[in-house]
Amino acid sequence: MKATIYDVAREAGVSIAAVSQVINGKGKISEERRNEIFLVMERLNYRPSVIAAALTGKKTFTLGLLVPDISNPFFAEIAHAVEDQGHKLGYSIVICSTHNEDERIERYLTLLQQKSVDGMIIGTGMDNLELLSPLVDKSIPIVSIAREMASPYVQTVHVGDFEGGKLAAQHLLELGHTRIAVLAEHLKVSSSRERIRGFREALAGAGLELPDASVKSGGYDLLRDGKRQTMELLQQEGRPSALFCCNDLLAIGALQAAKALGLRVPEDVSIVGFDDTILASVTDPPLTTIAQPIEAMGKLAVDLVIAQLANKGDAKPEQVLKPELVVRKSTGAVSE
Repeated sequence: MKATIYDVAREAGVSIAAVSQVINGKGKISEERRNEIFLVMERLNYRPSVIAAALTGKKTFTLGLLVPDISNPFFAEIAHAVEDQGHKLGYSIVICSTHNEDERIERYLTLLQQKSVDGMIIGTGMDNLELLSPLVDKSIPIVSIAREMASPYVQTVHVGDFEGGKLAAQHLLELGHTRIAVLAEHLKVSSSRERIRGFREALAGAGLELPDASVKSGGYDLLRDGKRQTMELLQQEGRPSALFCCNDLLAIGALQAAKALGLRVPEDVSIVGFDDTILASVTDPPLTTIAQPIEAMGKLAVDLVIAQLANKGDAKPEQVLKPELVVRKSTGAVSE
């Protein structure tokens, strides 16, 4: 038989009222005791009725997560981190893949409101921030993950993209590279713009310029774009000796292009990615990349939403985590 709130109360040795307070995030119950009650709920597979909770205006213990493309390993890992932290805190996550299209974003935001989610985590690009107005009007907490969002109603969690771009440039400069090109996804993506800006600043500090012609940007089919852009760059006169790719999928496309052209990595061309997804360690050769703390980002995004739900939303509006250079086998000293 399906477990009831009475079963949870009996098993945990507390009153029904105490279980109800834990479910609704109320009452003066210690954190340790709350966790014990949540563990009993999990052991008994007890789930309060989401529909009934929504109809009575109570918490549904669900969060919405919007990502551009769940097949992208970076966003798959973001989703895993968010789901894992949500599960630990008694929340279910509804994941929507938007393909960066405002029409889909609007449809999913409407759907998630109809499901009475308690909060929203947004990892997709949005051209029209007015789409968030209905959530703001209903005081639904919103946290942006892995990208900046220029709204006073949204807390953001992202890596230091500018600093990450600088790390990539400094690494290639230390290896003696001066003929360098950059591959980016669509430049309306703020993270790509910031990574390029940081890369340019580091080059400028070494007395080098990154011409606009050396920056290739495409759409959202990252593997295909990375391969196509690299084929163009590596077949031109005075080809670059190194490539900085603004995400790992672009870098993997670049590796494919180099192989197709009969070029060796890193002997003929060095390649640096950005993200450090699981794919970066299994490519041939393994990919040098700028690591984002994906697990920490997902955990923090969930914690910020729940803090707002508990009226503890006094955290800074922007949380910037530190990127890290991970050196593998796709970069080496320049050979003339």
